[in-house]
Amino acid sequence: MPEAEKKPLSLSLRPLNLEEFVGQRHILGEGRFLRRLIKAKRVSSLILWGPPGCGKTSLGWIVAGEYQAEFKYLNAVFSSTKEIKEILEEARSKNKRTILFIDEIHRFNKLQQEVLVPDTEQGTIVFIGATIYNPYYYLIPSLISRSCVVEFKPLSKEEIILILKRALKEKKGSLADKYVEVTPSALEYIALNSSGDARKALTALEVSALTTPEDREGKIQIDIEVAKESIQKNLFYDKKGQYHYDTISAFIKSVRGSDPDSSLYWLAKMIKSGEDPRFIARRLVILASEDIGNANPFALVLATDCYKATEFIGMPESSLILAQTTLYLATSPKSNASYKAIEKALEDVEKEESQEVPSHLKTHSRKYKYPHDWGGYIKQDYGAKKKYYFPQDVGEERRIRKFLQLLRSPTS
Repeated sequence: MPEAEKKPLSLSLRPLNLEEFVGQRHILGEGRFLRRLIKAKRVSSLILWGPPGCGKTSLGWIVAGEYQAEFKYLNAVFSSTKEIKEILEEARSKNKRTILFIDEIHRFNKLQQEVLVPDTEQGTIVFIGATIYNPYYYLIPSLISRSCVVEFKPLSKEEIILILKRALKEKKGSLADKYVEVTPSALEYIALNSSGDARKALTALEVSALTTPEDREGKIQIDIEVAKESIQKNLFYDKKGQYHYDTISAFIKSVRGSDPDSSLYWLAKMIKSGEDPRFIARRLVILASEDIGNANPFALVLATDCYKATEFIGMPESSLILAQTTLYLATSPKSNASYKAIEKALEDVEKEESQEVPSHLKTHSRKYKYPHDWGGYIKQDYGAKKKYYFPQDVGEERRIRKFLQLLRSPTS
């Protein structure tokens, strides 16, 4: 078998220049800054971060081609400090420019990252690091400050389909000398279930082609049923990085915004991605107090019970409990009056002079007026010099508001 056929389809189809590159138009489209930077050969150090299969490594190869530079590839999972130092020493001894591409750069510890800083700063190498994680959480500041940090986005359905059609047209790698026909519905299914990952889509196409027998005319026919057997849907979700925080943020903001459908969508994404149900439940408990408060006091009770239930029920049944609680909170009246009240009170306690406890409120004081001796309420000074709690005219807080107005009226 020729060497080219041994390569995975995703490698055989790797773009050779910016014109062939698909996706990331926000940074690589005509006139965009990264495209201008590459074309002007002004790249000194790059950190590319984003989900798998969106073109980070391919762009590294393209930069090397534009620079006509020597390309050194390392994967941080398998590479040592010694290997890095050897490449750096070799780069110093040569006149030819060297591009050092380090995949999964987040895997390097602090000391390994620091080895790169002097040569990156002096321009001995063009350093390009790739990671699926937000570099600001994983990389040292000295490396980030010397680099242009660029975020890659998942590829769109249309971009994935374009790449798949190119693979069928060019017939490279394992598809060489094969007559493959794919129905539009199969192409769309693969694209939709690739989570924006071109490598995953091309692998699915490759598996489909290599496992489907030829028909009588020598054609390999791939329909949607074959496509379904060749790809498994996996959502990209980093439980420690930016995608984790962005998804829980979207979830909480949807519940706070009283959008039950969006709330359920983000909840489903977290559940499907293996998020800890207790983490979701904890955030619901906080939201029940911060964003609903006394507009519906039962929300906190339900959210707390939800957390307890997820602890002893476990998955997958906990998804039902989380869904019920999410829908209840999303459709409850909202008030952040309690949150604003305690925030202001804490601020005053921290910044203002500490107040003495009024003498009639001290232990065993005979001057204290017991409210129940006065029908449940009697006006007296309880120490606060200003009002903190302003219940809103919504839900249960409407009743609380009217009650306080009644108590504070001159005739009370």
